[in-house]
Amino acid sequence: MTSASSADTAVVPLATGFAAPDRGAWLALVEKTLKGAPIEGLTRRTLEGLEIQPLYEAAAGPFPAKSAPGWDLRTLIRAGDAASANADVLADLTQGAQSLLVRIDPAGEGGVALGSAEALARMLDGVLLEVAPVALDAGFLGPKAADWLGAAAKGAPAAQLAFHLDPLSAFAVAGESPGPIEAHLISAATVAARLAEPYPKASLFLASGGAAHEAGGGEALELALAAAAALAYAKALARAGLPIADAFERIVLGLAVDADYFLSLAKLRAARRVWARLTEACGAPSPARIEARSSGRMLTRADPWTNMIRLTASAFAGAAGGADAIVLGAFTDALGAPTAFARRQARNIQLVLAEEAHVGRVIDPAGGSGYIETLTDEIARAAWTRFRAIEAAGGVVRALESGHIADLAAQSRVEIAARIERREVKVLGVTDFPIQDGVSPELGTAASSGVEAPSPRLPGPDSRCPPLTPVRLEELA
Repeated sequence: MTSASSADTAVVPLATGFAAPDRGAWLALVEKTLKGAPIEGLTRRTLEGLEIQPLYEAAAGPFPAKSAPGWDLRTLIRAGDAASANADVLADLTQGAQSLLVRIDPAGEGGVALGSAEALARMLDGVLLEVAPVALDAGFLGPKAADWLGAAAKGAPAAQLAFHLDPLSAFAVAGESPGPIEAHLISAATVAARLAEPYPKASLFLASGGAAHEAGGGEALELALAAAAALAYAKALARAGLPIADAFERIVLGLAVDADYFLSLAKLRAARRVWARLTEACGAPSPARIEARSSGRMLTRADPWTNMIRLTASAFAGAAGGADAIVLGAFTDALGAPTAFARRQARNIQLVLAEEAHVGRVIDPAGGSGYIETLTDEIARAAWTRFRAIEAAGGVVRALESGHIADLAAQSRVEIAARIERREVKVLGVTDFPIQDGVSPELGTAASSGVEAPSPRLPGPDSRCPPLTPVRLEELA
């Protein structure tokens, strides 16, 4: 190694010239400031009871991190028909987005009104699938939509596809499935195994804990649900013929990020540790891939303009926490469909963080922080404990059907409401500084009517579970 290269890689001790930290001196200053109040009053707790101390010293890490800096700016396509959605797609990709998440709802209420392979192809007209990854969010229609996307890619092995099959999330939110949920797992895995060979770069399943988060659940429950879903999907793929190692490599973790950026980024870091332990236990170690979506529960209807700040904080959490792809909703999502302005804000928040703030230039910027490393460790351990409880209950399907997961989410939801009532949690524009005669933002136009589509119903009796119904913090105030 040359002397020049040695200089390039030398470690610079930034603490040189500063006195060693003295915990006793810090405590003395705190006690003086508190004027007799107990220092324990500075300790906070997460919704699930994990302590957050006012001061940390030694770090507990390091923990697994992703292998490359940066992230994929993924834009959400969620309204209109094939033609109007195509206009949004092309506008987003030409103005900074790197990939797409297409939410499909033939009824035209919760997503783009698409019902056939031809309609999806029209929506993706002009998109180079070898360059711009396309992900799906189609609920129980997932296997059909995956075939539509596979047809649009025309068998190109370099196509960057994310089929995102996720019947468990659809079941958890709806509280029922059109036919047995086990049959939907088998159907999704069968289609995924068939598409895996022609599309070697495609991810197949999305193992998401987002439903638990949106229903008010804490970080550990969200990670436990995602891990349990990943295990169920890996088993289904193995039964469909994929080696277990290949199965885990084709699964993406889906997690929420909200305005509490320290907790969110620690949760993402904990997810990699949970994933590492899960895949190692299954004899198929592989790195985690994480798609982070901005929280819907943090958004307010009363003062939607403040949602821009919340979205910025959540995007920072996703970037600093190591998400591989980040999907930001629009600041008007609690009200209705976004306008072009709202979509632009969702893109530009990430662009500023990436191109001007350079947040993605460091792989793990929080690594080494005693606070973040300890919080990461505690969330990972709590999540693993809850994951094991889900498996002990018979797996994720049984845990959903029995209400085990819904009960835990309800407990956290009650705690959130209590903290809001005690004013430990504030929702700006609602509990504090409520807006007076504010200007409401304009809203976009969703599809005026639905389209015909294949039925997602499978033979057999419907499965049912207590639903993980989404809630917003302002509704608990």
